[in-house]
Amino acid sequence: MSISVEQLLKKMESELHKAKQAEGTAKLRENVHSIKILCELILDDTESGSVRGLPEVVALQPQIQTITPASLTVKKLEEEEANGESLFDF
Repeated sequence: MSISVEQLLKKMESELHKAKQAEGTAKLRENVHSIKILCELILDDTESGSVRGLPEVVALQPQIQTITPASLTVKKLEEEEANGESLFDF
């Protein structure tokens, strides 16, 4: 009996959800171990060339937002008794 990769991926998602909800480290390790076994099943299947139902993988491009400040001008503080712009001007 052959299990499709899609079914294995759904089971991995289920185990991942359980791992995120796990209370103790023992339960977390159990879920992560299950995910590891499922990954190995998929990898063994792909190495033997008998992959069935492998969904098409689409690479996601990270979206980078550049933030430009509205104004980079610095308003200088003017003191009546100051001799210059530097802190060291007495």
